[in-house]
Amino acid sequence: MTDKRVSDRRTGAHFRTSEEDIERLERQPKTPQTEHPAYRLAFNDEDFLTREELRPVRLQLELLKPHMLLDEQGIDSTVVVFGSARIPEPGKKSERDYNDATQAALQKNAKYYEQAREFAQIVTEASKATGGKEWVICSGGGPGIMEAANRGADEVDGRSIALNIVLPFEALPNPYVTPSLSFQFHYFAIRKMHFLLRAKAVCIFPGGFGTLDEFFEVITLIQTQRVKPMPILIFGKEFWEPIINFEALADAGTVSHKDLELFEFVDTPQQGWDIIRDFYGA
Repeated sequence: MTDKRVSDRRTGAHFRTSEEDIERLERQPKTPQTEHPAYRLAFNDEDFLTREELRPVRLQLELLKPHMLLDEQGIDSTVVVFGSARIPEPGKKSERDYNDATQAALQKNAKYYEQAREFAQIVTEASKATGGKEWVICSGGGPGIMEAANRGADEVDGRSIALNIVLPFEALPNPYVTPSLSFQFHYFAIRKMHFLLRAKAVCIFPGGFGTLDEFFEVITLIQTQRVKPMPILIFGKEFWEPIINFEALADAGTVSHKDLELFEFVDTPQQGWDIIRDFYGA
């Protein structure tokens, strides 16, 4: 076994690794004492780690794991793509078993699948020029718009990230995600934090409740100066304007007219990238 022991810089002492102790315990004789759950090492005890009282520890682990692995992969910044899991590729039905009317409605918005795919291709070409460290496409990892974003990156031989979450009705991560950058979450709050930790831009494509939640989260954080300003790009003005009357909010005084400058509608993938590039002088 490779010696993984680490030195304490203050004392020079060497400590056994957790892996070594797990391996040693697996070789121990089986007795009523060693077989009882109480004897398990705490960090290797799934029943213990999933107890209600351990929620704070699980929150911390879910924050740390993707953060550490993304650091190890050299990911410095991302371009986040939000959008519906239901919108299919043009000419194909949604993966879910919807009736014909719903399938037809979704197909009307299938052009946004292609826009997300093309946008990801453009951004990923710029990312590759940085050695794949900057401008890495990041999606929720599911089907629909998310798949289109990861697919676009993959089609130009680039890396992309997926921040998936356990849901009762979603499929596995789409097949275009870079495997070493595919993460699974239990907590929505930690997942949303990871979307923004490295984000240099956030792109909102047509979507439902989840997309609305993600959009309002980031726009609120920027409005309240909890997150530094960045390009917030909304694809599909014709889709979004009937759904959210932003001007009415400002006219009512519940937001300021200046708040409407925190985001921008874009018409094409190239326009979206040009706005990001100009914002950062890239």
